[in-house]
Amino acid sequence: MRLLDLTPQIVLAVYAHPDDADVAAGGILALWASRGAKVHLITVCDGDKGSSDAQENPESLRRRRQEEFEVAAKHLGSVEASCLGYHDGEVTNDVEFREKLVSLIRKIRPDVVVGPDPTATFFGGVYVNHRDHRETGWALLDAIAPAAAMPLYFPETGVEYQVPRVLLSGTHEPDVTFNIASVIETKILAVLAHASQVGGQPDLVRQVVTTRAQQSGRDVGVSHGESFRYLEFAH
Repeated sequence: MRLLDLTPQIVLAVYAHPDDADVAAGGILALWASRGAKVHLITVCDGDKGSSDAQENPESLRRRRQEEFEVAAKHLGSVEASCLGYHDGEVTNDVEFREKLVSLIRKIRPDVVVGPDPTATFFGGVYVNHRDHRETGWALLDAIAPAAAMPLYFPETGVEYQVPRVLLSGTHEPDVTFNIASVIETKILAVLAHASQVGGQPDLVRQVVTTRAQQSGRDVGVSHGESFRYLEFAH
């Protein structure tokens, strides 16, 4: 594990659900936004199934979660947030999805892409990583390497572009940590904005976010950190 400090000008973050980026990478996205980076945040799904209440109306939930997503993005700072509009549970790493991601990459031309590590499936004996997370992660990696970088893949989406750096969150094999001490409160506010998912327990949410950040920072000697698997491509 090593402490890493990047200063990208353009960032693309792609996550499955409206709250995923804030939980997994809200600190580093807020830090980069505070330094003047243009941060593009893409959520794939609209959040229409993210409730354990059988009486919940999916359309009402979708609207609520999109509103929460927009509020959280404002907390992070100068972040351009948008949703691809997939229904929860219906994400598939198919040609259509990869083409959308390649188009985004070639249009935005980010210095770094942030997304979920699709290889992380089982977390102990109590949690299985959502299919939407895994499919989003694989599609994002397939779009980055090789599709976006090679001209004969989806030529109608624009000029090829090799993403130079990728950060994968929620990984079993983290090798870099970022110091997010200066933005830990910002990350907490962004996570708390997703009240449909964490509402009613703000003190517990604050404790969980803080504790995880402290654990990530401990190995590299900082008070609060976010850890990722780091990929760097020749370009």
